[in-house]
Amino acid sequence: MGQMIELTAADGFKNEAYVAYPKGNIRGAVVVIQEIFGVNAHIKAVANGYALAGYLAIAPATFTRAKADVDLGYTPEDMKAGFELKMAIEGLPGLGVVQDIQAAVTWAQAESKGKVGVVGYCWGGLLTWKSAALVNGLSAAVAYYGGGMTVEPAIELTPKCPTIAHFAEKDHWITPPTIEAFKHKHADVPVYMYDADHGFNCDMRGAYHEESANLALERTLAFFNTHLA
Repeated sequence: MGQMIELTAADGFKNEAYVAYPKGNIRGAVVVIQEIFGVNAHIKAVANGYALAGYLAIAPATFTRAKADVDLGYTPEDMKAGFELKMAIEGLPGLGVVQDIQAAVTWAQAESKGKVGVVGYCWGGLLTWKSAALVNGLSAAVAYYGGGMTVEPAIELTPKCPTIAHFAEKDHWITPPTIEAFKHKHADVPVYMYDADHGFNCDMRGAYHEESANLALERTLAFFNTHLA
């Protein structure tokens, strides 16, 4: 359904991204930001799902500045490798990977000739939160269990576009006190809680919770339909 394209960031860095087009009219665009496992089969399936909903979907490979062509599974070894790559990317100077997300947003805006939203999962949830504050051209942002967005320094960021967040009540990575602190700090950001664990949206992980994933997607699509129309 999709294809790989090349994007060029403002600093000249070239990066790949997976793109999926809707069959009918394009109603806007959604930038899909990966977990720590790369633009793998799951992320491509997520992008395909947004395309089926009528959006031009693009998933930039946010590990490329550290390592190209990352496509991991969900074993403990894969998690360790993904975490190391995440730390390498977060250690980059300046805007780092935010430039690659900006390149994806700019491309999606021109290609769709419409508004652009961003959605991210796990580490991608944190990058979505950062993008809402730092990336230009976004009209909506949806963060799924973004590790790090409920604590310093990311909690101090202020989104420039309408934003919502999905969190899991059984998440041992993102604790209830930090979620409460986030809600207090950002009272204008709707926060939805689910009786599930971290990673509940991914049907390739043991933490997958179909009921929560379906409800979160329903809320996400309603949010995008409102702000990307």
